[in-house]
Amino acid sequence: MKKIVSLAVATLLMFLVFAISGCGSSATDETGQQAQQGEQKTGTLQFTANGEDFVRQGFVSKDGWAINFDHVYVNLSDVTAYQSEPPYDAHVGGEVIAQNKVSLPGIHTVDLAQGDENAAPILVGKAGDAVAGHYNAVSWKMTRAAEGPAKGYSLVVTGTAEKEGQTVSFTIKDEQEYHYTGGDYVGDERKGVLQEGGTADVEMTFHFDHIFGDADTPLEDELNTGAPGFEPFASLAQEGRVDVDMAALESMLAPADLEKLQDMLPTLGHVGEGHCHVEKF
Repeated sequence: MKKIVSLAVATLLMFLVFAISGCGSSATDETGQQAQQGEQKTGTLQFTANGEDFVRQGFVSKDGWAINFDHVYVNLSDVTAYQSEPPYDAHVGGEVIAQNKVSLPGIHTVDLAQGDENAAPILVGKAGDAVAGHYNAVSWKMTRAAEGPAKGYSLVVTGTAEKEGQTVSFTIKDEQEYHYTGGDYVGDERKGVLQEGGTADVEMTFHFDHIFGDADTPLEDELNTGAPGFEPFASLAQEGRVDVDMAALESMLAPADLEKLQDMLPTLGHVGEGHCHVEKF
């Protein structure tokens, strides 16, 4: 009986020694994991702005004007990318719930028409210490520029339009300010996926066919029924030139055309083909 008791005691002592030793090892492992988790993996996140082929190559409006752009200035501020969970729904709106976010400091006046017809989207800026992960939401503001080629406006569009031998040079300016928030990029490629030590892009996309319509899209399409087209601007031209801002257009455009323009201007901002929630301010 004494041998059995002694054996049981010895077995219990051995079990306790291994248990204590195991706990110590586990604590060390967990501490090591926590330390590793505390070291965030980072990469470079690039912020780009894209006026698409409509701006780079020109296009024909819904009412037959062949439009080519010289400059398309957008004035951008408070540009921020997010790792959003749950994914941001632009149709619902509200604040982005983000585990990580990266902001681009400063105010940036960008010419979306910069470069040739095959130019890449414009690099607005980049952050070299962005936490790795999927940046599936982005927000930005279009605000009135304090200086430079867009001074006093959030958007300045210049170019020429031709139809049936008539040429109109135009400058269209918008003093309204907008706050855009979009979810994951929608397009042929995936954007915003940042690997450790790598580089990824998030894109602010601008759809100027929303203003002028698109001859390659059926006239009964929602895009064309909602867009004012170029004819309302051409009708204001004097000696082949029109230079207007929204304040002037309020008294110059027909009410139906003005309403379409006011409705469509806020919809310029996208993430690829993905819509954005927009607020005027």
